[in-house]
Amino acid sequence: MAEKPVPAVLSIAGSDSGGGAGIQADLKAFAAAGCFGTSAIVALTAQNTVGVTDVLEVPPDFIRAQLEAVFDDIGVDAAKTGMLFSAEIIETVAEFLEQRKVPLVVDPVMVASSGARLLRDDAVATLVERLFPLATVVTPNLMEAQALAGEGGRRELAERIHQLGAPAVLVTGGHGDDAVDHLYDGSEHVEIAVERHDVPATHGAGCTHSATLAALLARGLPLEEAARGAAEAAARAVEHGLVGIGAGEGPVDVLGIAAR
Repeated sequence: MAEKPVPAVLSIAGSDSGGGAGIQADLKAFAAAGCFGTSAIVALTAQNTVGVTDVLEVPPDFIRAQLEAVFDDIGVDAAKTGMLFSAEIIETVAEFLEQRKVPLVVDPVMVASSGARLLRDDAVATLVERLFPLATVVTPNLMEAQALAGEGGRRELAERIHQLGAPAVLVTGGHGDDAVDHLYDGSEHVEIAVERHDVPATHGAGCTHSATLAALLARGLPLEEAARGAAEAAARAVEHGLVGIGAGEGPVDVLGIAAR
């Protein structure tokens, strides 16, 4: 088999029918970072910029079939997980990835930007116990970090989530008073300044961040350098966000399509 011309990155997540987040956002971010994107869709959402009206889980056997199809032919240089929705889906994904270990970004997606729940309450413990130990890095935003580890600042939360089993933690800076991503690998704390833009088009920003991080790890960058690149890409995507697409928060624009 010929060597791949670019790294291949896999998104294991839900589909957003509105195109702004989930698998759709991840594939755009992979391309923007110079990688070939593949996907294993674990749930379908009826979603737009205003909210999520319905969720349909993909059967575990078909999730496994998608994963096998991608790994066995194209290969995976890094992967990310996004919305996983249920304990059964998390177990399915974890069982597979235990046997096919690759650099893995776990984005613990719990709530959509519209406020809709994207992870069942009874699935949180399964996510922590089964998937966090397989991750290269876990990337909660401030609200997700607090849901996982209680109240506190990013530094304290990163330490607590590391203690839950995540080898490294990146608490992202899109929420809260200070625009800083906080990276902790169990020994060193690194603060990464984030450029914040007051643009009403943030739908998919978290997905774009974690997908870019996975893509840069696939390209061989060290974790801190990849984290800095992901922060820059996500901020730039918000800066050029597509205000006016939909009645809610518009989607981010990681590809710069509005400028073309």
